[in-house]
Amino acid sequence: MVLVFDIGNSNVVAGIRDESSWKFTWRYPTYQEQPSLLFYEVRVSEHLLEAGIAADAIERVVISSVVPELTPVFAALGRQLFQQEPIVMRGTLFEQIGMVIEKPHEIGSDLVANALAVFYGHKKDTIIVDFGTALTFTPVTAAGEILGVSIAPGLKTAIQALYSKTAQLPEVPLELPESPVGRNTTHAIQSGVLIGYVGLVQHMLAEIRRDVGGHYQAIATGGLSSILKPLAAEFDHIDPNLTLEGIYLFGNIAAEL
Repeated sequence: MVLVFDIGNSNVVAGIRDESSWKFTWRYPTYQEQPSLLFYEVRVSEHLLEAGIAADAIERVVISSVVPELTPVFAALGRQLFQQEPIVMRGTLFEQIGMVIEKPHEIGSDLVANALAVFYGHKKDTIIVDFGTALTFTPVTAAGEILGVSIAPGLKTAIQALYSKTAQLPEVPLELPESPVGRNTTHAIQSGVLIGYVGLVQHMLAEIRRDVGGHYQAIATGGLSSILKPLAAEFDHIDPNLTLEGIYLFGNIAAEL
């Protein structure tokens, strides 16, 4: 079995996969201020114990991280719990995985993982929409070329910005309101952000297709990809594990280099 870590700005997602499917996924908060090896080591150990998975059953540990402070923390976790050196997704390896990336040392490893999963799993020209801390749009060709990336604040990021930068607006749950006209403060924020993001995504997909080709399929991923239900028809696939799948594939390729 393979253990992968997707270290994002809001959460760390861990996944256990064998040759056929994902067996377990777990989510931990991202602590950037004081990254604690002990905190994550205890949480991962507890989940492995609950799942009945022995440490020596983990054949490989693969890490994708957009939080530089946590990369060495999870590398150390891999060495301590599993007595092996984890594979870390880095720009120096991106040039060897069979994809075309214009600036491999600048692009986020999570976006490369998404593109890798689409390249090997779909073999179609695709726009990947990742609903995470940031909302990203990544067009990838069937030949494995990442054409570029568009980035906007993510849903939760937008709502937290309103909450933290204003005196009287509360932090609200990510729930789509029934009406676009808010009758109270909570509904007003939910309407402006969530319904507004429906239009944002639709417009961005249209503009990107205008630029790269109208035939591009769209795939959604990310922890918040299921919230905007009115967008379901815009996507050919919704795959919450797309990033994990790409990290897993990267580990397989890197292990053979």
